[in-house]
Formats: sequence, C-alpha cells, structure tokens
Amino acid sequence: MSDYTNFQVGEPFPLPIKTQQDGGMFQVDANGCMFILQLSHTDIIAIEAFRTGKMELGLYEQDGLLFFLYQIDGIFKEGWGDAPFSLSGIKDELMPTEKSLRDSVIHLYLVDTTLQILLAQRDIQLNDKFMSIIRKHVQKQQQKPISPEAYRKKVQQIWAAKTSAAMREKASAIQAVKMDISIPQPPKTLN
Repeated sequence: MSDYTNFQVGEPFPLPIKTQQDGGMFQVDANGCMFILQLSHTDIIAIEAFRTGKMELGLYEQDGLLFFLYQIDGIFKEGWGDAPFSLSGIKDELMPTEKSLRDSVIHLYLVDTTLQILLAQRDIQLNDKFMSIIRKHVQKQQQKPISPEAYRKKVQQIWAAKTSAAMREKASAIQAVKMDISIPQPPKTLN
C-alpha cells in the first residue's frame, strides 16, 4: 500500500468507498491488490476471524470478467462471497503499474459499514497462479477497457445465473489461508 496512506485499526478508513453497504470490494491499482469487506454487524469473534482466522480465496472467470471469491471462517458460517473486478472508476494516476503487479501481496481490510472505521487488516501472499490470473485480467482491461454500463450488465447477468458457491465450483484458482495465530512460548528457566 502507498506510504502516505495511514491504515490504523480503530480509525476512519482512509480511502473513499463509493458503495457503502455490506459486501466485498476487490481492487487492483498502483498500490497493488486490495480486498475490502464491509459489514454492518460485527463482533470480536468476526474481527479476530478476519485478522487471524482460516480463509479460502478464489478467482472465477466468465465472459471476460473476473470475480474475487472469499470464504472466511468465523464470519460466514457457510457459503461464499464474491466481488467482481473492474478497472473502470480507477483514476488514471492510480492505474496498476508493472511494479504494482509484481507485488503478490493482497491487503485485506475489514470495515464497519455504518461508521466507516477500520476494524482489522491482514496481508496475504498470493500464489503464482492466483497472481497470473489477476495480471491477465488487468492487462486485458487496460488494453480494451469495458464501459461501466457494459460491466454492470455483464455482472448482473452472471449473478442472475450463478451463486458465489457455483462460481467456487468452477474457480480458476483457489488459495487456502491458514489460521495465523502465534502462540506465546513460556519463558525459559535457568537451573
């Protein structure tokens, strides 16, 4: 992420979010890959699940579009969520660069929808296959941009035909994210 943007848990989320409703947003820009999950109802268990818990991420491709898939233990009891990807709406100066596309870390943010407060953040190293698919879609959209209207229409058609779980069944890439809890070691005693 960019050096000048301050992401502090408990503080207002520093980036503008156009659609303020529960759900996920996946973006690739000059700062790299980012996933923002907005929820209006959270508790400490959901926050810790996002920050340290087990997740499964995926990518689904259809009709030239890419969907970022996510399943997070402790937040969603069952099922998958999806977030479609598009470069439309990204300012020219924030478009992905060759350098930002080499960074295979995705920055995850959990944001309170009502208060726009950052509740948790996490960085995950994406595998080569995952990043290769993301790069392919970024390059394709940079070479042949899709209009916001055409993008919305395609997304609505896909959502009408497929659930997130059905997308997961035909995903192009899947990445399991293990629980990331460090267990403190007891102090050593000298005899």
